[in-house]
Amino acid sequence: MKLANESQAGISAPFPPGLDGLVARVAALSLSPQFSEERNRALSLALRFYVEAGETALLAPFAQEVDLAALTMYADYYPQNGQLTLIEQVRDVVTEHIPEEERAWMDPLKHSYMDLVEILPGGHAMERWVGRSLGNGRLYQVQGGAFSQGLQSGQVLLTRLVQQPGDPETDRVVLAGSALVLSLAEGQALYEATSELRREREINAGSFELGDWHEFAKRFGYEMLWGYAQMRLDRLRNVVTGIRYRAPDGQPYLYAVALYEHREFTLFRDRLAEMDGLEAGSAALAEAGVPGASARWVRHGSNESGAAAIVARLTLTPTQLWVETDSRERLDALKHQLASVFGFSIHFRGESTAPPPHRLRVEELDAEQPVRVVVPAGQDASFLKTFLETVYLEWTDRAAPVLGGQTPRHAAATPAGLGQVARLIDEMERHDLGWSRIGKPAFDYNVLRGHVGIEEVRRGDVPAERTR
Repeated sequence: MKLANESQAGISAPFPPGLDGLVARVAALSLSPQFSEERNRALSLALRFYVEAGETALLAPFAQEVDLAALTMYADYYPQNGQLTLIEQVRDVVTEHIPEEERAWMDPLKHSYMDLVEILPGGHAMERWVGRSLGNGRLYQVQGGAFSQGLQSGQVLLTRLVQQPGDPETDRVVLAGSALVLSLAEGQALYEATSELRREREINAGSFELGDWHEFAKRFGYEMLWGYAQMRLDRLRNVVTGIRYRAPDGQPYLYAVALYEHREFTLFRDRLAEMDGLEAGSAALAEAGVPGASARWVRHGSNESGAAAIVARLTLTPTQLWVETDSRERLDALKHQLASVFGFSIHFRGESTAPPPHRLRVEELDAEQPVRVVVPAGQDASFLKTFLETVYLEWTDRAAPVLGGQTPRHAAATPAGLGQVARLIDEMERHDLGWSRIGKPAFDYNVLRGHVGIEEVRRGDVPAERTR
């Protein structure tokens, strides 16, 4: 199913003479002021998944979905305010002449219904092709044309077929404007999902009056549009959740990040070294030329080719613990593990679990393999800056474990406390997460210094007397 490519999602066929005029007449009547409330109700029902999501909708309906919803309103919908159906209103109009060729299509359109039709071998696409309803096995001889040239046997159309005027028992039909094209497996899945809704309705009503497919499809055919929209959304979610984010070096991009504070470096170092699934990493910041005690542990997984890859990283500094992972689920698992090991000794300060923004292309939506997205260093720098600005927003007014539970602002009220806070901020800057990811601090720590009345320090130039 082509989720994003409207030109491949379905087909559009011209209405035959007479039916085109009737549909145009009914459509114009549906736009009249007296029918506006019913029109909104009917379309909102057929396009429920998109309407309920509103501005937060991840997808917009295809033109074919809108067309089929409109035809449901024209042919199937019974107004709730006592008005006649639109076709009945057109039939009873006396103020203008309605040509006989349009009147001939009134009953066929009125009795038509939404259906899932499998294309069978045989026939000629430009003339007539054979279709079979998945709902009741009914066979159709469908008028073809240029619109049907690309159709293939085995495909399933979600559409509305209208009998040609004349014999009410004829199997000769025309395509009512639009159809959504599905594979046979997708069509069968949609049929099963719709049948489940049908069974639920029968159970709730305590009656099997919807046992006839024609009866159900006429009254509740719009539920097939619900199922189609749900399939689109499920497919999109599968693609999005399956995206593999990668750093420029090919390693997994660790976008799920959490920050903790502590005051017991030795205790944390020893217990982290004993945690299952973690392996000691290289000295966390030594390669960046940053002084001060730190330690690192990593958890390995595998990439698409099966090679070992780092999927989680924990960096312990004298006052903080950084946790970086390649997914929200892995971060949650590590958070629970840390809570069980350290209890109240560890203080959560914030996290970011949103994956990097990426606009999916059509070819990515239709790809069989998981989408691979490389996150450039500039985007990583922006992510880190935003994350740190968020977690440090109220830092000066939150109790700090290393300050004995005082807030930095309160501790800075005395000369001795001010020096302690200054050294703490210097420590945080020396071990900023940006050193190991982008080679420099990602946050301007002069912001924190300014909040507590400490003189600004040129970036990257932490005073030597504070490092001792």
